[in-house]
Amino acid sequence: MKPILTLHEPATAAAYYAAGLWRPESCYRLLSDHAEQRGQAFAVRDQGRRLTWSELKHHVDGFAAALAQGGLRPGDRLSIWASNRVEVVIAFLAASRNGYVCNPSLHVNYTTAEVRHLLDEIQAAAFLYEPGHGADGGQIDAARSVADLDGLGQVVALAPGREAIALPQATGGPAPLASPDKVCYLAFTSGTTGKPKGVMHSDNTLLTNARALVADWHHDADTKLLSLSPLSHHIAWVGLAQALVAGAEFIINDPPAGANALDWLLETGATYVMGVPTHAMDILDDQRRRGLDRLGAVRQFYMAGAPIPPATAEAFLNQGVLPQNIYGMTENSSHQYTLPDDDKDTIVTSCGRAGAGYEIKIFDREDADRPAAPGTVGQIGGRGAALMLGYFDNQPATESSFNRDGWFLSGDLGWLDDKGCLHIAGRLKDMIIRGGHNIYPTRIEDLAVSHLAIAKAAAFSVADDRLGEKVCLAVLAEGDATPTGAEVLAHLDAAGLSKYDMPEYFLALSAFPLTASGKILKRALAQSVADGELSPEPIRWRGDKQET
Repeated sequence: MKPILTLHEPATAAAYYAAGLWRPESCYRLLSDHAEQRGQAFAVRDQGRRLTWSELKHHVDGFAAALAQGGLRPGDRLSIWASNRVEVVIAFLAASRNGYVCNPSLHVNYTTAEVRHLLDEIQAAAFLYEPGHGADGGQIDAARSVADLDGLGQVVALAPGREAIALPQATGGPAPLASPDKVCYLAFTSGTTGKPKGVMHSDNTLLTNARALVADWHHDADTKLLSLSPLSHHIAWVGLAQALVAGAEFIINDPPAGANALDWLLETGATYVMGVPTHAMDILDDQRRRGLDRLGAVRQFYMAGAPIPPATAEAFLNQGVLPQNIYGMTENSSHQYTLPDDDKDTIVTSCGRAGAGYEIKIFDREDADRPAAPGTVGQIGGRGAALMLGYFDNQPATESSFNRDGWFLSGDLGWLDDKGCLHIAGRLKDMIIRGGHNIYPTRIEDLAVSHLAIAKAAAFSVADDRLGEKVCLAVLAEGDATPTGAEVLAHLDAAGLSKYDMPEYFLALSAFPLTASGKILKRALAQSVADGELSPEPIRWRGDKQET
């Protein structure tokens, strides 16, 4: 196996095994057990395929053999850029089987150039992609774009349909790799400029959180788990891990043409739905428009990635659906959550308590080595068996993410109430979360100031009732001519900004509020908008027909 530097430490690992938090079973091992014990039960589905556990294992073994025969070795990285489909799940489980590192976090909003950059960063040895997928997939051939990358030996194109499984199959592959402590999963959390942060997880770090969620929320083989989050997002893999632990059917968000999320939820008979608050709000709105009393068979609705509006949680409670209020990150999965027997106030206002295998502590906002006073807001720190194994090939980022006592620093602010429940207060970081999609201001600003008429730019968040946040771009003109919002959008598009990251509000200012050291005070800009002192212009990118 190719060696990968990680945070894995033998004594800590031994303690996790002794406590039963880590176990001698990989994701592939769980698949094999289900295939042997209940092979004809359904395991995974998209709009065109519904595979049993036995069928899933057959395709996993076949694809794993094909990858091995193509030259992949344990430790090699397998990157995936595709829509929501069963082949992505098959590829991940094949990686778990053979000891490859699956990198499924190439989002649909990435450009081909960004994907190429990320594949190069992790030295991917195999690339599974769907032609036409991505922000510019219809214009640029992804296979041709990555063809000259060093070490990329296998490129597999997925047919766009949902008929036969569109993966190469072979026989006679290597025996499954038994270790559940190998790195099996790598997901990016930072932007695509500069050096990205690739979160590394083993089977055990992924499954620790899944075991806790399954035990606390009583999932079993009768659960039908629908992930509304895409397979490029970590929430979906928290869902798959739970399905593997419980033996539940994993339903991919892949509704037929003309159908929406509520249609798919009803058609599949989902009992447990996972997504971000925006998903929940859209489904509830659709339910109200249709006059439905119930959301089909749904009993539980997981929401993470952004704060949950109390009205949304209450709308679920009022119809007998239990909201699962979640806090977590790619680095530590969904470690903080409410429980089925929590009271309404706890469910609506907090993210509950940490699940088995993780603990949190609040640290002073200015000094991350000093615990915050009880009940006060501070930076959320955590540690435990669900924590990542570090950032791939990024020692500085790994080191700086921990305080001197080994607590992982989230960059988020929160406080603990007298019941030990976590309340989220905001973020230390500038990242903007629009409907669960992470948008990084630095890239927008860098591209904006490349416009000849823009001297300075600041991208910051403005509140939105449905999506949580939207991007507002404020600029200072270079000279007398100030570009319009429409002109700036056109420039950002030409400069390569994804359409999913486009600003939706625009401000042309004569001066920025600054710190003593000359840094732009984005908090002051955001507060001025919130207070009505500044009125940004709504703008919207629609290709050549942008609106203002």
